[in-house]
Amino acid sequence: MDLALLTRALIVLLGVSLLVACEQKGASRLPALGARIDETSVSGISAGAYMAGQFQLAHGRDVVGAGIVAGGPWGCAESLYADLMPGPGTAFLNLSRAINGCMLNALEPWGIPNPTWLAHRAGQLAAQDKIDPIASVRNDRIYLFSGKNDRTVVPSIVAAARDFYSAIGVDPSRILFVNDISAGHAFVTEDKGGACGETDAPYIVDCDYDMAGALLGHIYGDLNPKAAEPAGEIVIFNQSEFLEDLSTHGMADAGAVYISPSCRDAGGCRIHVVFHGCGQNMSVVGQSFITDTGFLNWADTNRLIVLFPQVSSTPANPQACWDWWGYTGRQFLTRDAPQIVAVRRMLQRLAATPSMI
Repeated sequence: MDLALLTRALIVLLGVSLLVACEQKGASRLPALGARIDETSVSGISAGAYMAGQFQLAHGRDVVGAGIVAGGPWGCAESLYADLMPGPGTAFLNLSRAINGCMLNALEPWGIPNPTWLAHRAGQLAAQDKIDPIASVRNDRIYLFSGKNDRTVVPSIVAAARDFYSAIGVDPSRILFVNDISAGHAFVTEDKGGACGETDAPYIVDCDYDMAGALLGHIYGDLNPKAAEPAGEIVIFNQSEFLEDLSTHGMADAGAVYISPSCRDAGGCRIHVVFHGCGQNMSVVGQSFITDTGFLNWADTNRLIVLFPQVSSTPANPQACWDWWGYTGRQFLTRDAPQIVAVRRMLQRLAATPSMI
């Protein structure tokens, strides 16, 4: 690397570091708003889609629906030999499987992914009380999306997610699989982002399709028309208070939550949790994934709080992906997974009575 390139790299690194420092320094306390934790929904893109599915099964009693955008079936990356190789070796095995069998479809000749087996594995964890009962997920409404030009997580992998939900007993009438839009590997909007077929940061594309509205509408049913412009408040909050006693969690110092005006003034709002994809956290793309995806407009008119938890870049996770292959530990699919514990604590705060905090 020549001096000019090195200088530019240092400037970029300094800018990112300053952004993170400013976010942490100015971070607020996540407020208690008396929200309805038992009507929580989740969604995510790519690694965030996998985490949405993991959180849904871990806390199925409280989650009523999930949006899986460019993601595959729950538990896809877990190696069959994970229990035989404790320590970092497990994550290495899982990562290889994740890339080749849960993003690309290169392991199809070896039966990976296998939705029927994954449904069996989910049943095993439920029987051990490591996730909520599978029956708690069967009435959920599931939205799945795969772009026709997605070469990162190919459509057949997303189709396997549909088959997984069917295998655990979700009725097909409750599953919506959208796969007829020529999108790349990105979150699709009606009028924000790059060209529809692109796969490029911040991974938001304009395909004349309101994915946020379609996703929320499928999960919650008929919605009030969206607001032309969001009138609520984006609060950057300190995530570190939710990380006590958690090691190897990979969470960022600051997260974000959008509070629509009616949810600030009165309790009873529902919460939608949105898990960003790799390279989509605030340290990399600023607030684009929060402001440009369309969730805020729907939140204002439908009494929704939208939580955007954040993970950070680490040596074990340089792209700031949510843990869907085990870099935080072998318990990554369970209620005891550090990232699932942290997000659950955030939901409990939002659901607390304001006078209690």
